[in-house]
Amino acid sequence: MLILTRVFLLVATTLYQAIACWLEDRKLPPGKMFDVGGYCLHLYTEGEASPTIVLDHSLGGIEGYLLVEELAKLGRVCIYDRAGYGWSNHSPHPRTSNQIVTELDTLLTKAGIKPPYILIGDSFGSYNVRLYAHRFPEKVIGMVLTDGLHETEMLKMSFQLQALKLFFISGFVMSILGSILGIIRLMRICKVFEMLKPELNKFPNHLLNSIKRSFCRPKHWITMSREMLNLSASGREVIIANQFSDLPIVNIKANSFFKPSFWTLFIPLRGANQLRHKMHLELLNLSTNCTQIQASNSSHFIWVDQPDVMIDAVKIVLNKVDPSPLG
Repeated sequence: MLILTRVFLLVATTLYQAIACWLEDRKLPPGKMFDVGGYCLHLYTEGEASPTIVLDHSLGGIEGYLLVEELAKLGRVCIYDRAGYGWSNHSPHPRTSNQIVTELDTLLTKAGIKPPYILIGDSFGSYNVRLYAHRFPEKVIGMVLTDGLHETEMLKMSFQLQALKLFFISGFVMSILGSILGIIRLMRICKVFEMLKPELNKFPNHLLNSIKRSFCRPKHWITMSREMLNLSASGREVIIANQFSDLPIVNIKANSFFKPSFWTLFIPLRGANQLRHKMHLELLNLSTNCTQIQASNSSHFIWVDQPDVMIDAVKIVLNKVDPSPLG
């Protein structure tokens, strides 16, 4: 009887997931869809002033929606969903930085988003924006790297950190099944995301819903797995993007990879923080005009913990580009 009850519950949650996805798909996305080669990417823009701020998300994240309203006060802001996330279609191509940069430039060109750009790269997104600035230097006037990665250290991670990476990948694979069965959608309804990350409660629902919608989809977790499995390949691709002369860059360093808690006792947090420290030293050498600011009360997820620091970083870049003071 217990087994039958469990089967019934799983069938019910799976059907609910299918119906909920169908209902969501009947609604138009907040932005516009653009074909980038047989598949479409979603682009959302807000604000009018120049230059244009383009944000590339963290691995598995579409956190830019949390920042779009504040960033739009500084200029026109473009938030796009990398292939496989949010409203964007799957891409048949490998999920490496080189391919992601190609897709992004095609998207911006087709959407008529003219440069110059200030690029924001969160975590893994820092690989992508660096490579974009290297390939299209005439289009980029500044960058913000939010607790970014640097390939020199990432490509020689310790065995412990490699094991942590595999642990994350296994969690993503399990989440593919969890999203198909509707378990992640049930977690959304029960506000589990907010319980795991209480800082999310300070954001309005209309911004959070764009993110939660993506996390409930199997393609989101499939793409996370693909990007993580290709992380070393992306690191090797971005090696060429290490010299930016005097390009204005702001490098934001979080206080810790994760905020210390009971569960972080079971992961090599000290090793992760040592790796981050070495990476930030490397990132400071990208440009002779690189500034580092500290997000002293933040974990790696600065866009949730201290989003105001990211806004301040963009203002610093804007002031370097145009010396007239910003509020």
